[in-house]
Amino acid sequence: MKTYHSLRLILGDQLNAHHSWYQEQDEGVLYVIAELHQEATYVRHHIQKVCAFFAAIEGFANALRSAGHQVRHLTLDDTAGFADLNSLIAALCTEHGIEHFDYQQPDEYRLAEQLKALDLGIPIRCCDSEHFLLKQTELASYIKVGKHNRMESFYRKLRKRFDILMVGDQPLGERWNFDGENRNKLKAADLAQIPQPLVFANPVGPYLERIQRHQIDTLGRATDDLLWPVNRQQSLQLLEFFCQHCLPNFGRFQDAMTEHGESRWSLYHSRIAFALNSKMLHPMQVIQAALTRFEEANSGIDLAQVEGFIRQILGWREYVRAVYWVNMPDYAKLNSFEAKRDLPEFFWHGNTKMACMKQAIDQSLDYAYAHHIQRLMVTGNFAMLAGIDPDQVERWYLGIYIDAIEWVEMPNTRGMSQFADGGLIATKPYAASGSYINKMSDYCKGCHYDVKERFSEQACPFNSLYWHFLQRHSERFSNNPRTAMAYRTWDKMDPQVQKALLSRADDCLTNLEQL
Repeated sequence: MKTYHSLRLILGDQLNAHHSWYQEQDEGVLYVIAELHQEATYVRHHIQKVCAFFAAIEGFANALRSAGHQVRHLTLDDTAGFADLNSLIAALCTEHGIEHFDYQQPDEYRLAEQLKALDLGIPIRCCDSEHFLLKQTELASYIKVGKHNRMESFYRKLRKRFDILMVGDQPLGERWNFDGENRNKLKAADLAQIPQPLVFANPVGPYLERIQRHQIDTLGRATDDLLWPVNRQQSLQLLEFFCQHCLPNFGRFQDAMTEHGESRWSLYHSRIAFALNSKMLHPMQVIQAALTRFEEANSGIDLAQVEGFIRQILGWREYVRAVYWVNMPDYAKLNSFEAKRDLPEFFWHGNTKMACMKQAIDQSLDYAYAHHIQRLMVTGNFAMLAGIDPDQVERWYLGIYIDAIEWVEMPNTRGMSQFADGGLIATKPYAASGSYINKMSDYCKGCHYDVKERFSEQACPFNSLYWHFLQRHSERFSNNPRTAMAYRTWDKMDPQVQKALLSRADDCLTNLEQL
């Protein structure tokens, strides 16, 4: 067996071809990238998500070999005999006579703690992943532990630091944020203009067979040809497609929802989060691609569109990572509403009479994808209104979405969606009745329930659950400036109407599985 002086571990979400590790070839350095049982099973993942990661890491291993590096790519067959990642590393170090072990800083607290516990009897070094715009050591200077930190303030600091959409020290267009202009509903005439999404046809038969043979429990619907990008070239193609065909209308319709189908399920969204979170794309590369297209003559992209997109990458993505890291491990235990109900079974199969929930869940099961408003204001809103245990909600979000890695999923779910963090991210719960969903989508028109009804058996469950939620937590939110108006509306209602609404909500909560 060949010996090496160094072993370098590459995790499945560390597919950064431009990392300084790869700038020089060294015959004495062995790179290891592996399909791991612990990563495939720590939560029940969507089958397309597992296939995408397996295909991406194999492609990355092959690319490194082609560039002249020494690589061992291990499949589930190779790693099945090891209890966990640490035991695999220890065995490889012994097998190859390793003198130094290196790994890149994991994005997840769970893996970071696991690798910190390694004791190999040789020097171990943790390196920067060279991906994020803020280094791990800088995060605490931007985000205060256990406190609410405004994303807008964070975003403005990064705009200035990286000189993005700036004129001197002032924002381009004399405004930092165009969010108020980016909340349009899709009208009938708009639907015909939605671009056919760019999809790929990556064969995943061998991965499907291996996953089944190793009895990896997954969810969602498998496809023989995976539509998601699994290498850097495809990721760049998807980014270019977005900049050319979707960015002109991205901000305008970023909150809109419509019945999904082969031509509508992705709307104007970029769908590059998997490529970003696996590091096949770099965030600054994405920002510069959008800026370059925006600055081209006759691009059709106005400032509101490009700012809305850049805010997601430069602002929100870096922000939630910072909130996650400075507040872990305590963040993972927060449950400010003490919510305890079980997640309804229809989250796993989509069999519900609520059209909006069925649309969002079915799309998630079909594509391992739903956009941020479907996640926040449909499935997330329902779970919060119903008082679902945030641990169960979090596991569902972490498993079902192809782009879900704990550092980004947890703050979005436990914080933004469920308000379980007590307001470390959001200043108010993102609670809404059926009227919001009706305003931003066409889901309600064919629903079993009537969005205009409030408390009959035919009434949209969101309507009564919304008021029930507000009343459960009135002591906490009635004086919040962002929710006070809703409480004033409640106070003006006829007492009999109030009673009927709460009774309808109690019935919905008692019969969640039948909704």
